[in-house]
Amino acid sequence: MTKKQAGADAAQVPVVLDYLELSSPIGPLTLVASPQGLCRVEFGTKAENDASRSKWAERYYGAHELRPSPERLGLVAARLAQYFNGERERFEEEMDLQGTAFQKKVWTALLTVPYGETASYKHIAEAIGSPKAVRAVGGANNQNPIPVIIPCHRIIGASGELVGYGGGLPTKIKLLELELNNHLYTQKQ
Repeated sequence: MTKKQAGADAAQVPVVLDYLELSSPIGPLTLVASPQGLCRVEFGTKAENDASRSKWAERYYGAHELRPSPERLGLVAARLAQYFNGERERFEEEMDLQGTAFQKKVWTALLTVPYGETASYKHIAEAIGSPKAVRAVGGANNQNPIPVIIPCHRIIGASGELVGYGGGLPTKIKLLELELNNHLYTQKQ
């Protein structure tokens, strides 16, 4: 076998993406991890997200194979359960972020917004050194592949209004209320 043939065969080996479906107070979630780390948190079941996930995975990983893996994603699921129970404010997951350099910069900045608090798109644009990129920050926020863990729900309009959310505004409101109520409770103790 020539090097070229070996390279062609290696290129066709699909990337294994592990997944786990779980129930949560905001509805079903599907966790997806690449060999490098958590790469998606989807609102809804695996079946409901098959088409969009397949298109996304093809773009970033090429040939891929999805396999159920409760053992691989069990710790993330447990940490999410702690979050929903008000017992966790931050996540320490290994992540495999797929997006543009700008999007990754925005998603990293979202991680700095404290639990129980909100920030505006303008605040995030300023934090990443692009104060005029407010709309671009909104677009990157909308494309966040790991919602809840990367807390895009904490981002609001400059006037304080709640603006769109991938999981829907009712989900955004639930997450913000959960954090506000748990944050106030822990401050009183």
